[in-house]
Amino acid sequence: MGRLPDLRPLPVRFFDRPVDVVARALLGSRLISTIGGETCAGVIVETEAYGGPEDPASHASTRAGITARNRAMFGPPGRLYVYRSYGVHWCLNVVTGPEGRGEAVLLRGLDPTGGADVMTGRRGGFTPLAAGPGRLTQALGVDGSLYGHPVDQSPLLIVDGWTVPDRDVVVTGRIGISTAADWPLRFYVAGSPGVSAPSARPSLPEPPA
Repeated sequence: MGRLPDLRPLPVRFFDRPVDVVARALLGSRLISTIGGETCAGVIVETEAYGGPEDPASHASTRAGITARNRAMFGPPGRLYVYRSYGVHWCLNVVTGPEGRGEAVLLRGLDPTGGADVMTGRRGGFTPLAAGPGRLTQALGVDGSLYGHPVDQSPLLIVDGWTVPDRDVVVTGRIGISTAADWPLRFYVAGSPGVSAPSARPSLPEPPA
């Protein structure tokens, strides 16, 4: 990947863009966790975009509206939306777009770059360490206490990383959902070990307007 970039948190304006744009742009950025006084880090290699009220798979869909669970999705951008999936796994999302829009990027996969021993301990020795949203949050120590946390502040930062060229990015439908699963809003870095499902539904048409 070349020389390690400086530890510069991504600015709020990075996230104040359409959710699909941010989901793609986050590939190659780095997550740094100092949760519990333990430092670990990794490169974001898989994301999924979830839009506002018009996206039936989104927690911000019209049928849901603003609830106690999803209120963080509605902004401001650059904050975390953390929720528990099926009462088991925490899922880590970053809010995007203008305040009130209700968009967020799910972080699905991470290639560890530091603190692998910490991640391994949190994962009970199981591998892969951070391929998949539940493994990622467990490895980093993320839980609901980070709901609404700004990602330019510790203990969980998103910082500059590497530019991933388009030739190395695969776009597919979203996985693990039953509604609008064919919308091409999942992005991953080809060949990265932190990707949860490398071959899921590539080369799909654009979502309906």
